Amino acid sequence: MIRHLPALLVIVPLLTALTVSALSWVAPRLCLPLTFGCIGASLASSIGILVEVIKSGPVVYTMGGWSAPVGIVYVIDYLSAPVLVVVTAVALINLIASSKQIDRDFSDKKGTFYTLYILFVTGMVGIVATGDAFNLYVLLEIAALTGYSLIGIGHERAPLSSLNYLFIGTIGASFYLLGVGYLYIATGSLNMADLARFMAMPEHGTSTMVMFAFIICMTGLFIKMGLFPLHGWLPNAYSYASPASSALVAPLTTKVMIYAMIRVGLYVFTPAYVFGRLQVGGAMVWIAVAAIVFGSLLALAQKSLFKMLTYIVIAEVGYMVGGFFLGNRMGITGSALHIINDAAMTLCLFLAAGAITYRTKSDDFKDLKGLFHQMPFTMTAFTVGALAVIGVPPTCGFFSKWYLIIGGIQAGHYGYAAALIFSSLVNAVLFFRIFETAYFDQPGDGKGHHHGHHKHHKHKNKMVEAPVSMIVPLMITALGLIALGIYTGDIVTHVIQAAIPGGIA
Repeated sequence: MIRHLPALLVIVPLLTALTVSALSWVAPRLCLPLTFGCIGASLASSIGILVEVIKSGPVVYTMGGWSAPVGIVYVIDYLSAPVLVVVTAVALINLIASSKQIDRDFSDKKGTFYTLYILFVTGMVGIVATGDAFNLYVLLEIAALTGYSLIGIGHERAPLSSLNYLFIGTIGASFYLLGVGYLYIATGSLNMADLARFMAMPEHGTSTMVMFAFIICMTGLFIKMGLFPLHGWLPNAYSYASPASSALVAPLTTKVMIYAMIRVGLYVFTPAYVFGRLQVGGAMVWIAVAAIVFGSLLALAQKSLFKMLTYIVIAEVGYMVGGFFLGNRMGITGSALHIINDAAMTLCLFLAAGAITYRTKSDDFKDLKGLFHQMPFTMTAFTVGALAVIGVPPTCGFFSKWYLIIGGIQAGHYGYAAALIFSSLVNAVLFFRIFETAYFDQPGDGKGHHHGHHKHHKHKNKMVEAPVSMIVPLMITALGLIALGIYTGDIVTHVIQAAIPGGIA
């Protein structure tokens, strides 16, 4: 059964999405249970595959009996297996936490929302699982089109933000497809393992067409992940979408695109070509430094919670891109580890922000006063997520940043290491500013707390927590940030180190 799971991870959700779409017309009450069962089964399958990969090595599945390089294969290895678990776990936790938000925001189109939700997860799972460069494009577009729709069915400026995302995302996808076309012209193959074999041949290692293919493919992925200065679509798309949508799209889209960058760089173009022949690492790390610095500074200028979090996401993209292009084992380890950690951290913060807006109907900083008293569980989880983003041990954010900083120092790129430290300090300012408002300020005050107004504000400090269905997944996610930190050594030793090809120092 294990050997069929890679195919079932994509096929079952596709069929389930079709079923949910049909049921939305005749039995809409069944849409949520069916969606929950589908995503839950996907998570269980992903965990099963991860265990199998750790125990026996990569799992390769040939679609339709057509062997590679002619046919499409799914390859679950030490790099893709943990990311599969992250994708399906984020989707399941967010589905549970957002069920009430979905009922409120999409009461007349829940079936449509759940269909798009499943298809988005299907695309993300497929991107991670596929071993074919063109199939990656197809699945990338499945995820992108449903992502546009999940954002666009929000309120106020969400449709316009989604339209902007669609235009820029289409450009990014076109770049990637064009790069794959150049690769096919140069090699006659689309299978990733086969392409890597061709890259070892001297004539392809010096080919101008292959060089253009690399540049164009990477540009497409940079647009898709929102790497500064190609990030213009991201802040509005994530901040104006429904919290149920943004808590799914924000933790997964950028991280899976980072995964695709690492996959294409290491397993298609090969480390020898990317870090040896092209010598683009230095320039790319400086672009990443700019992303980290400007993302952090732009976050500092925001006055709403969701908008601030979106700029933190942009800075985090710089972390991972820079870590990869350092070209050493510590940097790539930190980048791969941060895919897992940042997905969990972003989920925690976006779920907390969603719970806050569910109760307060606002994410403006001035409306966060007294929240530690009114929503203690939500703000406790938010604090854990914030400490992880800052990089405070034993949360997971500390450990991936440690690998990235050490990688920067080993590569002699002190500007990158300094940018990481600068970003952590800015994050501390960002979040402690929120802590101060949410703990010391009282609702209705323009100033801080006043002891003389204790009785006047007593009723305003009454606990009005988010529903239990929101709080439990949020607290589990917050505890997960600590658990990931504690087990970082095992994750790195048994999974990530095995994913990095030999020859990278």
